[in-house]
Amino acid sequence: MYLATTGRPDAPPTPSGVRRRVPGTVLALGAVSLVTDVSSEMVTAVLPLYLVLGLGLSPLQFGLLDGLSTGATALVRLLGGATSDRGGRHKEVGGLGYALSACSRLGLLLAGGATGWIAASLAADRLGKGVRTAPRDALITLHSPPEDLGRAFGTHRAMDTTGALLGPLAAFALLWATADAYDAVFAVSLCVGAFGVLLWVLLVPGRHRGSARRARAVPAEPRARAVLLRRFGRPIDRPMGGPFDGLFGGLRVPGYRRIVLCAGLLGAATIGDAFLYLLLQRRLAFDPTWFPFLPLGAAGVYLLLAVPAGRLADRIGRRAPLLYGHTALLLAYGLLLAPLPDPVVLPGVLLLLGVFYATTDGVLMALAGPFLTEGRQASGLAVVQTAQALARLGAAVAFGALWTASGPETALVVALLALTAALGGAARLLPTTPSEPSERSD
Repeated sequence: MYLATTGRPDAPPTPSGVRRRVPGTVLALGAVSLVTDVSSEMVTAVLPLYLVLGLGLSPLQFGLLDGLSTGATALVRLLGGATSDRGGRHKEVGGLGYALSACSRLGLLLAGGATGWIAASLAADRLGKGVRTAPRDALITLHSPPEDLGRAFGTHRAMDTTGALLGPLAAFALLWATADAYDAVFAVSLCVGAFGVLLWVLLVPGRHRGSARRARAVPAEPRARAVLLRRFGRPIDRPMGGPFDGLFGGLRVPGYRRIVLCAGLLGAATIGDAFLYLLLQRRLAFDPTWFPFLPLGAAGVYLLLAVPAGRLADRIGRRAPLLYGHTALLLAYGLLLAPLPDPVVLPGVLLLLGVFYATTDGVLMALAGPFLTEGRQASGLAVVQTAQALARLGAAVAFGALWTASGPETALVVALLALTAALGGAARLLPTTPSEPSERSD
Protein backbone atom coordinates (compact mmCIF):
# COMPACT_ATOMS: atom_id res chain seq x y z
CA MET A 1 0.00 0.00 0.00
CA TYR A 2 1.25 3.47 -0.89
CA LEU A 3 1.03 6.22 1.70
CA ALA A 4 1.85 9.91 1.67
CA THR A 5 1.11 13.06 3.60
CA THR A 6 -0.16 15.13 0.70
CA GLY A 7 -2.27 14.63 -2.38
CA ARG A 8 -5.46 12.56 -2.63
CA PRO A 9 -5.22 9.28 -0.74
CA ASP A 10 -8.77 8.34 -1.63
CA ALA A 11 -8.16 8.56 -5.39
CA PRO A 12 -7.93 5.27 -7.29
CA PRO A 13 -4.46 4.39 -8.54
CA THR A 14 -3.64 5.22 -12.10
CA PRO A 15 -3.05 2.10 -14.23
CA SER A 16 0.51 1.51 -15.30
CA GLY A 17 1.31 3.02 -18.67
CA VAL A 18 -1.55 5.57 -18.59
CA ARG A 19 -0.27 9.10 -19.14
CA ARG A 20 -1.48 11.47 -16.40
CA ARG A 21 -2.24 15.09 -17.15
CA VAL A 22 -0.48 17.92 -15.39
CA PRO A 23 -3.02 19.55 -13.01
CA GLY A 24 -4.62 22.72 -14.33
CA THR A 25 -3.49 24.68 -11.26
CA VAL A 26 0.15 23.82 -12.03
CA LEU A 27 -0.28 25.06 -15.61
CA ALA A 28 -1.91 28.27 -14.33
CA LEU A 29 0.95 28.84 -11.90
CA GLY A 30 3.40 28.14 -14.70
CA ALA A 31 1.72 30.71 -16.95
CA VAL A 32 1.94 33.34 -14.18
CA SER A 33 5.61 32.53 -13.57
CA LEU A 34 6.38 32.67 -17.30
CA VAL A 35 4.89 36.14 -17.70
CA THR A 36 6.40 37.41 -14.44
CA ASP A 37 9.83 36.09 -15.36
CA VAL A 38 9.69 37.91 -18.70
CA SER A 39 9.08 41.09 -16.69
CA SER A 40 11.75 40.49 -14.04
CA GLU A 41 14.45 39.18 -16.38
CA MET A 42 14.02 42.19 -18.68
CA VAL A 43 15.20 44.32 -15.78
CA THR A 44 17.80 41.88 -14.46
CA ALA A 45 19.47 41.60 -17.87
CA VAL A 46 20.02 45.33 -18.32
CA LEU A 47 20.46 46.40 -14.71
CA PRO A 48 24.27 45.95 -14.53
CA LEU A 49 24.66 47.98 -17.73
CA TYR A 50 22.22 50.64 -16.50
CA LEU A 51 23.76 51.04 -13.06
CA VAL A 52 27.46 50.66 -13.88
CA LEU A 53 27.66 52.15 -17.37
CA GLY A 54 24.61 54.41 -17.35
CA LEU A 55 24.71 55.84 -13.82
CA GLY A 56 28.41 55.29 -13.09
CA LEU A 57 28.09 53.08 -10.01
CA SER A 58 31.20 51.14 -9.11
CA PRO A 59 31.11 47.33 -9.21
CA LEU A 60 31.41 47.36 -5.40
CA GLN A 61 28.31 49.57 -5.08
CA PHE A 62 26.39 47.34 -7.45
CA GLY A 63 27.51 44.26 -5.56
CA LEU A 64 26.35 45.73 -2.25
CA LEU A 65 22.95 46.59 -3.71
CA ASP A 66 22.53 43.11 -5.15
CA GLY A 67 23.82 41.32 -2.06
CA LEU A 68 21.60 43.20 0.40
CA SER A 69 18.47 42.63 -1.68
CA THR A 70 19.31 38.93 -2.10
CA GLY A 71 19.75 38.49 1.64
CA ALA A 72 16.42 40.16 2.32
CA THR A 73 14.74 37.80 -0.14
CA ALA A 74 16.08 34.73 1.63
CA LEU A 75 14.75 35.81 5.04
CA VAL A 76 11.34 37.05 3.90
CA ARG A 77 10.54 33.59 2.47
CA LEU A 78 9.94 32.43 6.05
CA LEU A 79 7.40 35.19 6.67
CA GLY A 80 5.62 34.48 3.39
CA GLY A 81 5.47 30.76 4.08
CA ALA A 82 4.23 31.05 7.67
CA THR A 83 1.62 33.70 6.80
CA SER A 84 0.18 31.78 3.86
CA ASP A 85 -0.17 28.59 5.91
CA ARG A 86 -2.33 30.39 8.47
CA GLY A 87 -5.85 29.74 7.21
CA GLY A 88 -4.65 28.50 3.81
CA ARG A 89 -4.05 31.99 2.42
CA HIS A 90 -1.64 30.84 -0.27
CA LYS A 91 -3.34 32.76 -3.08
CA GLU A 92 -3.61 36.01 -1.12
CA VAL A 93 0.01 36.02 0.09
CA GLY A 94 1.39 34.86 -3.26
CA GLY A 95 -0.61 37.55 -5.07
CA LEU A 96 0.81 40.20 -2.75
CA GLY A 97 4.32 39.07 -3.68
CA TYR A 98 3.62 39.26 -7.41
CA ALA A 99 2.01 42.70 -7.03
CA LEU A 100 4.97 44.00 -5.02
CA SER A 101 7.41 42.91 -7.74
CA ALA A 102 5.29 44.52 -10.46
CA CYS A 103 5.10 47.82 -8.55
CA SER A 104 8.89 47.86 -8.17
CA ARG A 105 9.16 48.55 -11.92
CA LEU A 106 7.24 51.77 -11.36
CA GLY A 107 9.82 52.69 -8.73
CA LEU A 108 12.62 52.25 -11.27
CA LEU A 109 10.77 54.49 -13.71
CA LEU A 110 10.34 57.23 -11.12
CA ALA A 111 13.78 56.90 -9.53
CA GLY A 112 15.70 58.75 -12.23
CA GLY A 113 19.32 58.52 -11.15
CA ALA A 114 18.68 58.45 -7.39
CA THR A 115 20.61 55.49 -5.98
CA GLY A 116 18.42 55.32 -2.87
CA TRP A 117 15.21 54.96 -4.85
CA ILE A 118 16.84 52.40 -7.12
CA ALA A 119 17.92 50.39 -4.08
CA ALA A 120 14.38 50.57 -2.66
CA SER A 121 12.91 49.39 -5.96
CA LEU A 122 15.33 46.47 -6.17
CA ALA A 123 14.55 45.54 -2.57
CA ALA A 124 10.81 45.63 -3.31
CA ASP A 125 11.28 43.31 -6.29
CA ARG A 126 13.33 40.80 -4.29
CA LEU A 127 10.97 41.01 -1.32
CA GLY A 128 8.07 40.27 -3.63
CA LYS A 129 9.89 37.24 -4.99
CA GLY A 130 10.63 36.03 -1.48
CA VAL A 131 7.02 36.42 -0.35
CA ARG A 132 5.49 34.58 -3.32
CA THR A 133 7.87 31.64 -3.76
CA ALA A 134 6.78 29.42 -0.85
CA PRO A 135 2.99 29.92 -1.30
CA ARG A 136 3.33 29.19 -5.02
CA ASP A 137 5.30 25.98 -4.42
CA ALA A 138 2.84 24.99 -1.70
CA LEU A 139 -0.02 25.32 -4.21
CA ILE A 140 1.86 23.02 -6.59
CA THR A 141 2.25 20.49 -3.77
CA LEU A 142 -1.38 20.73 -2.69
CA HIS A 143 -2.84 20.35 -6.18
CA SER A 144 -0.59 17.53 -7.44
CA PRO A 145 -0.64 13.81 -6.61
CA PRO A 146 2.41 13.02 -4.46
CA GLU A 147 3.67 10.41 -6.93
CA ASP A 148 3.75 13.12 -9.66
CA LEU A 149 5.34 15.98 -7.72
CA GLY A 150 8.59 15.79 -9.67
CA ARG A 151 6.74 16.08 -12.97
CA ALA A 152 4.56 18.93 -11.64
CA PHE A 153 7.53 20.96 -10.40
CA GLY A 154 9.44 20.17 -13.59
CA THR A 155 6.59 21.47 -15.73
CA HIS A 156 6.33 24.64 -13.67
CA ARG A 157 10.08 25.25 -13.76
CA ALA A 158 10.14 24.71 -17.53
CA MET A 159 7.46 27.36 -18.03
CA ASP A 160 9.25 29.66 -15.58
CA THR A 161 12.52 29.22 -17.48
CA THR A 162 10.79 30.04 -20.78
CA GLY A 163 10.11 33.47 -19.33
CA ALA A 164 13.71 33.73 -18.16
CA LEU A 165 14.81 33.12 -21.76
CA LEU A 166 12.37 35.56 -23.35
CA GLY A 167 12.99 38.42 -20.88
CA PRO A 168 16.61 39.24 -21.80
CA LEU A 169 15.87 38.87 -25.50
CA ALA A 170 12.98 41.33 -25.21
CA ALA A 171 15.09 43.77 -23.18
CA PHE A 172 17.99 43.87 -25.61
CA ALA A 173 15.60 44.13 -28.56
CA LEU A 174 13.99 47.16 -26.89
CA LEU A 175 17.38 48.76 -26.20
CA TRP A 176 18.37 48.26 -29.82
CA ALA A 177 15.08 49.68 -31.12
CA THR A 178 15.05 52.70 -28.77
CA ALA A 179 18.76 53.59 -28.84
CA ASP A 180 19.47 52.45 -25.28
CA ALA A 181 16.36 53.97 -23.68
CA TYR A 182 16.31 52.09 -20.37
CA ASP A 183 13.05 53.74 -19.35
CA ALA A 184 11.34 51.93 -22.22
CA VAL A 185 12.52 48.60 -20.82
CA PHE A 186 11.23 49.49 -17.34
CA ALA A 187 7.86 50.65 -18.73
CA VAL A 188 7.29 47.47 -20.76
CA SER A 189 8.43 45.38 -17.80
CA LEU A 190 5.83 47.13 -15.62
CA CYS A 191 3.05 46.33 -18.08
CA VAL A 192 4.09 42.68 -18.40
CA GLY A 193 4.34 42.34 -14.60
CA ALA A 194 0.85 43.80 -14.16
CA PHE A 195 -0.45 41.25 -16.68
CA GLY A 196 1.14 38.48 -14.59
CA VAL A 197 -0.73 39.74 -11.50
CA LEU A 198 -3.98 39.71 -13.49
CA LEU A 199 -3.36 36.10 -14.55
CA TRP A 200 -2.75 35.16 -10.90
CA VAL A 201 -6.08 36.70 -9.86
CA LEU A 202 -8.07 35.11 -12.68
CA LEU A 203 -6.48 31.67 -13.10
CA VAL A 204 -5.10 30.54 -9.74
CA PRO A 205 -7.76 28.95 -7.50
CA GLY A 206 -8.21 30.06 -3.93
CA ARG A 207 -8.70 27.90 -0.87
CA HIS A 208 -11.60 25.50 -0.70
CA ARG A 209 -13.03 23.65 2.25
CA GLY A 210 -12.34 20.16 1.00
CA SER A 211 -8.62 20.70 0.41
CA ALA A 212 -7.58 19.98 3.97
CA ARG A 213 -9.30 16.60 4.01
CA ARG A 214 -7.87 15.60 0.64
CA ALA A 215 -4.39 16.87 1.49
CA ARG A 216 -4.02 14.59 4.50
CA ALA A 217 -3.47 10.87 4.12
CA VAL A 218 -5.00 8.73 6.86
CA PRO A 219 -3.41 5.33 7.53
CA ALA A 220 -5.87 2.59 6.71
CA GLU A 221 -4.49 -0.06 9.07
CA PRO A 222 -2.35 -0.30 12.24
CA ARG A 223 0.66 -1.70 10.39
CA ALA A 224 0.62 1.22 7.95
CA ARG A 225 0.47 3.68 10.84
CA ALA A 226 3.44 1.97 12.44
CA VAL A 227 5.40 2.48 9.21
CA LEU A 228 4.61 6.20 9.24
CA LEU A 229 5.53 6.55 12.90
CA ARG A 230 8.85 4.83 12.27
CA ARG A 231 9.64 6.95 9.21
CA PHE A 232 8.45 10.34 10.42
CA GLY A 233 8.91 10.03 14.19
CA ARG A 234 5.40 11.24 15.06
CA PRO A 235 1.79 10.94 13.85
CA ILE A 236 1.23 12.85 10.64
CA ASP A 237 -2.05 14.30 11.91
CA ARG A 238 -0.53 15.95 14.97
CA PRO A 239 -2.16 19.38 15.37
CA MET A 240 -0.21 22.58 15.10
CA GLY A 241 0.55 24.49 18.28
CA GLY A 242 2.57 27.49 19.38
CA PRO A 243 3.42 30.62 17.34
CA PHE A 244 6.41 29.06 15.59
CA ASP A 245 5.17 25.48 15.31
CA GLY A 246 3.80 26.00 11.82
CA LEU A 247 7.14 27.40 10.65
CA PHE A 248 9.65 25.13 12.37
CA GLY A 249 7.45 22.32 13.63
CA GLY A 250 8.34 20.19 10.63
CA LEU A 251 11.93 20.01 11.88
CA ARG A 252 10.73 17.41 14.40
CA VAL A 253 10.39 15.02 11.45
CA PRO A 254 13.79 13.29 11.04
CA GLY A 255 13.55 12.94 7.25
CA TYR A 256 12.57 16.56 6.69
CA ARG A 257 15.24 17.75 9.12
CA ARG A 258 17.88 15.91 7.08
CA ILE A 259 16.59 17.52 3.88
CA VAL A 260 16.97 21.01 5.39
CA LEU A 261 20.46 20.13 6.58
CA CYS A 262 21.47 18.82 3.16
CA ALA A 263 20.01 21.88 1.41
CA GLY A 264 22.26 24.08 3.52
CA LEU A 265 25.25 21.76 3.17
CA LEU A 266 25.06 21.60 -0.63
CA GLY A 267 24.21 25.31 -0.87
CA ALA A 268 27.34 26.21 1.10
CA ALA A 269 29.45 24.53 -1.60
CA THR A 270 27.61 26.13 -4.54
CA ILE A 271 29.14 29.31 -5.95
CA GLY A 272 26.91 31.75 -7.80
CA ASP A 273 26.27 31.56 -11.53
CA ALA A 274 27.77 35.01 -12.00
CA PHE A 275 31.13 33.75 -10.75
CA LEU A 276 31.04 30.83 -13.20
CA TYR A 277 30.26 33.20 -16.06
CA LEU A 278 33.07 35.53 -14.97
CA LEU A 279 35.46 32.56 -14.88
CA LEU A 280 34.34 31.60 -18.38
CA GLN A 281 34.88 35.12 -19.68
CA ARG A 282 38.29 35.28 -17.99
CA ARG A 283 39.43 31.98 -19.47
CA LEU A 284 37.99 32.44 -22.98
CA ALA A 285 38.64 36.22 -23.17
CA PHE A 286 35.58 36.91 -25.34
CA ASP A 287 34.04 40.33 -25.88
CA PRO A 288 32.23 41.45 -22.68
CA THR A 289 29.21 42.53 -24.74
CA TRP A 290 28.36 38.81 -25.09
CA PHE A 291 28.43 38.30 -21.34
CA PRO A 292 24.66 38.88 -20.76
CA PHE A 293 23.85 36.04 -23.18
CA LEU A 294 25.73 33.35 -21.22
CA PRO A 295 22.76 32.64 -18.89
CA LEU A 296 20.60 31.93 -21.94
CA GLY A 297 22.66 28.85 -22.78
CA ALA A 298 22.21 27.31 -19.34
CA ALA A 299 18.54 28.35 -19.26
CA GLY A 300 17.95 26.65 -22.63
CA VAL A 301 19.30 23.35 -21.29
CA TYR A 302 17.24 23.78 -18.12
CA LEU A 303 14.11 24.34 -20.20
CA LEU A 304 14.66 21.17 -22.25
CA LEU A 305 15.45 18.93 -19.28
CA ALA A 306 13.20 20.23 -16.46
CA VAL A 307 10.17 18.06 -17.28
CA PRO A 308 12.13 14.87 -18.15
CA ALA A 309 14.19 15.29 -14.96
CA GLY A 310 11.02 15.66 -12.90
CA ARG A 311 9.45 12.56 -14.43
CA LEU A 312 12.67 10.62 -13.87
CA ALA A 313 12.66 11.71 -10.23
CA ASP A 314 9.11 10.42 -9.82
CA ARG A 315 10.13 7.10 -11.35
CA ILE A 316 13.46 6.31 -9.67
CA GLY A 317 13.18 8.50 -6.55
CA ARG A 318 14.04 12.16 -6.00
CA ARG A 319 17.15 11.60 -3.93
CA ALA A 320 19.30 10.29 -6.81
CA PRO A 321 18.62 13.11 -9.34
CA LEU A 322 19.42 15.70 -6.66
CA LEU A 323 22.82 14.09 -6.10
CA TYR A 324 23.41 13.62 -9.85
CA GLY A 325 22.64 17.29 -10.43
CA HIS A 326 25.24 18.44 -7.94
CA THR A 327 27.67 15.99 -9.53
CA ALA A 328 27.05 17.83 -12.83
CA LEU A 329 27.95 21.10 -11.09
CA LEU A 330 31.10 19.45 -9.74
CA LEU A 331 32.04 18.46 -13.30
CA ALA A 332 31.47 22.08 -14.41
CA TYR A 333 33.98 23.24 -11.79
CA GLY A 334 36.43 20.61 -13.03
CA LEU A 335 35.89 21.61 -16.66
CA LEU A 336 36.90 25.18 -15.88
CA LEU A 337 40.15 23.87 -14.36
CA ALA A 338 40.90 21.25 -17.02
CA PRO A 339 43.39 21.96 -19.87
CA LEU A 340 40.78 21.47 -22.60
CA PRO A 341 40.16 23.45 -25.82
CA ASP A 342 38.02 26.54 -25.42
CA PRO A 343 35.29 25.29 -27.83
CA VAL A 344 34.76 22.37 -25.45
CA VAL A 345 34.79 24.35 -22.21
CA LEU A 346 32.11 26.95 -23.07
CA PRO A 347 29.27 24.62 -24.16
CA GLY A 348 30.34 22.02 -21.62
CA VAL A 349 30.01 24.38 -18.65
CA LEU A 350 26.66 25.79 -19.86
CA LEU A 351 25.34 22.27 -20.50
CA LEU A 352 26.37 21.02 -17.06
CA LEU A 353 24.97 24.12 -15.36
CA GLY A 354 21.62 23.58 -17.10
CA VAL A 355 21.61 19.92 -16.04
CA PHE A 356 22.36 20.99 -12.48
CA TYR A 357 19.32 23.26 -12.28
CA ALA A 358 17.00 20.85 -14.09
CA THR A 359 17.76 18.02 -11.67
CA THR A 360 17.86 20.02 -8.43
CA ASP A 361 15.58 23.09 -8.38
CA GLY A 362 12.11 21.54 -8.58
CA VAL A 363 13.33 18.11 -7.48
CA LEU A 364 14.37 19.46 -4.06
CA MET A 365 10.85 20.82 -3.50
CA ALA A 366 9.33 17.53 -4.67
CA LEU A 367 11.62 15.65 -2.26
CA ALA A 368 10.59 17.79 0.73
CA GLY A 369 6.87 18.06 -0.07
CA PRO A 370 5.72 14.58 1.06
CA PHE A 371 7.31 15.09 4.49
CA LEU A 372 5.06 18.10 5.22
CA THR A 373 1.58 17.77 6.66
CA GLU A 374 -1.44 19.81 5.64
CA GLY A 375 -1.11 23.35 6.98
CA ARG A 376 2.69 23.32 6.88
CA GLN A 377 3.46 23.09 3.16
CA ALA A 378 4.39 26.72 2.49
CA SER A 379 6.31 27.28 5.73
CA GLY A 380 8.11 23.93 5.42
CA LEU A 381 9.22 24.63 1.85
CA ALA A 382 10.22 28.17 2.87
CA VAL A 383 12.58 26.78 5.52
CA VAL A 384 14.27 24.58 2.90
CA GLN A 385 14.55 27.46 0.45
CA THR A 386 15.89 29.85 3.09
CA ALA A 387 18.50 27.39 4.32
CA GLN A 388 19.70 26.90 0.75
CA ALA A 389 19.64 30.61 -0.14
CA LEU A 390 21.53 31.76 2.95
CA ALA A 391 24.12 29.01 2.49
CA ARG A 392 24.63 30.05 -1.14
CA LEU A 393 24.96 33.68 -0.11
CA GLY A 394 27.69 32.71 2.36
CA ALA A 395 29.38 30.60 -0.31
CA ALA A 396 29.41 33.53 -2.72
CA VAL A 397 30.98 35.84 -0.14
CA ALA A 398 33.61 33.23 0.76
CA PHE A 399 34.41 32.50 -2.89
CA GLY A 400 34.76 36.21 -3.68
CA ALA A 401 37.04 36.76 -0.70
CA LEU A 402 39.20 33.76 -1.62
CA TRP A 403 39.37 34.92 -5.25
CA THR A 404 40.57 38.35 -4.09
CA ALA A 405 43.15 36.89 -1.70
CA SER A 406 44.52 33.92 -3.67
CA GLY A 407 43.26 34.12 -7.25
CA PRO A 408 40.37 32.48 -9.15
CA GLU A 409 42.07 29.11 -9.70
CA THR A 410 42.71 28.57 -6.00
CA ALA A 411 39.17 29.64 -5.13
CA LEU A 412 37.74 27.21 -7.69
CA VAL A 413 39.85 24.32 -6.40
CA VAL A 414 38.60 24.98 -2.87
CA ALA A 415 35.01 25.13 -4.15
CA LEU A 416 35.50 21.80 -5.96
CA LEU A 417 36.83 20.13 -2.82
CA ALA A 418 34.02 21.61 -0.71
CA LEU A 419 31.33 20.35 -3.11
CA THR A 420 32.92 16.90 -3.17
CA ALA A 421 32.76 16.75 0.62
CA ALA A 422 29.18 18.10 0.66
CA LEU A 423 28.09 15.47 -1.87
CA GLY A 424 29.54 12.72 0.30
CA GLY A 425 27.69 14.04 3.32
CA ALA A 426 24.41 14.48 1.45
CA ALA A 427 24.62 10.96 0.03
CA ARG A 428 24.64 9.65 3.60
CA LEU A 429 22.02 12.03 5.02
CA LEU A 430 19.36 12.47 2.33
CA PRO A 431 16.25 10.37 3.02
CA THR A 432 14.09 8.66 0.45
CA THR A 433 10.61 10.10 0.05
CA PRO A 434 7.49 8.26 1.19
CA SER A 435 6.55 7.72 -2.47
CA GLU A 436 9.69 5.72 -3.27
CA PRO A 437 9.75 1.92 -3.19
CA SER A 438 11.67 1.68 0.08
CA GLU A 439 8.91 3.68 1.80
CA ARG A 440 6.03 1.41 0.82
CA SER A 441 4.34 -1.21 2.93
CA ASP A 442 2.69 -4.31 1.58
